[in-house]
Amino acid sequence: MLCMVGVPVSHTGWTFITSHARVLAAIADNPNVRIRDIAVRCRLTERAVARIISDLEQDGYLSHTREGRTNTYRIEPDKVLRHPAEAGLPVASLLSLLVQDESERVSKPVAQ
Repeated sequence: MLCMVGVPVSHTGWTFITSHARVLAAIADNPNVRIRDIAVRCRLTERAVARIISDLEQDGYLSHTREGRTNTYRIEPDKVLRHPAEAGLPVASLLSLLVQDESERVSKPVAQ
């Protein structure tokens, strides 16, 4: 399937991880990441990413500071997940499963 650079390729079917979790993991991996780069990584539109970031900020999982033209995001690692089935489980536990350890990123080439 041909696609333009930066335009997410559509995905059909279900997945285990929500878009909110993917966006949060992308931010955890790089607190200075651009919305455009999150969109490409998560296969979402930039508008969807902006909406998700707004959701996460509104509920206190995330905050940001503006430094020139760059946003620096801060995740609240002790904030607990919203669903009753994960009651008491902090965001940090989820992110530990989704974000690569720095040593793994250096030693493994990125699959494309």
